[in-house]
Amino acid sequence: MKKFLVYGSSEFGRVIRDLLDACGLQFAGYIDDFNKGADITGCFSDAVRRFPSDAYGIVIAIGYKDLNARWSAYKKALDSGYGVPAIIHPKAYVRDESLIGKGAIVMAGATVDSNASIGELCVLWPGAIVNHDSIVGSNTFLSPNATVCGAVEIEGGSFIGAGAVIVDHVTVHYGTFVGAGAVYTGK
Repeated sequence: MKKFLVYGSSEFGRVIRDLLDACGLQFAGYIDDFNKGADITGCFSDAVRRFPSDAYGIVIAIGYKDLNARWSAYKKALDSGYGVPAIIHPKAYVRDESLIGKGAIVMAGATVDSNASIGELCVLWPGAIVNHDSIVGSNTFLSPNATVCGAVEIEGGSFIGAGAVIVDHVTVHYGTFVGAGAVYTGK
C-alpha cells in the first residue's frame, strides 16, 4: 500500500488526514510551501527529493480560497509522477466510482447518484448531494449539505456554499460562487 502526502497543512489538511485514516490509507506527512511545523515534511521540491512517486501518492488539501493554486499544485504533482487518486469515504454513497475523477475527495455522508459524474479535484463535503445525470466540473467545491438536483451541469472552478440548492436542468458557469443557503435557478 502506498503512503500519502497531504499537500496543505491547514484545517483542510487535517480533515484530509482524518479522511485517509477513515479509508484505511497511510498518512506520511504534510507538504507545505509556506509553513513549517509538526508533521510538515517540507515544501514540494523537498517532497520530490525525499519521497519517490512510486512509493507515495499525494492528496491535494489546498482550499477553495485559491482554486488556481489548488489546480497548479495538482498539475505539479501529476507532472512529477505522483498518483493523485480519488479518495472516497466508506460512508459516502457513490453509485459508480468510475465516474469520480482523479484527485476528487468525497467525504462521509456525501451522495453521488446514478449517472452523475464528478470531475478531477472536486471536493464533496459531508451531506453534499449530486443527483442523477448531473456533471460537476473539475476543481469545484460542494460545501456541507449542498444539493445539486438532476441533470445539472457545473462547468468547474466553482464554489457551492453550505445548504445551497442548484435546481434541476440548469448550467452553472465556470467560476461561479453560490453562497450558503442560496437557491440557484440559473437566472
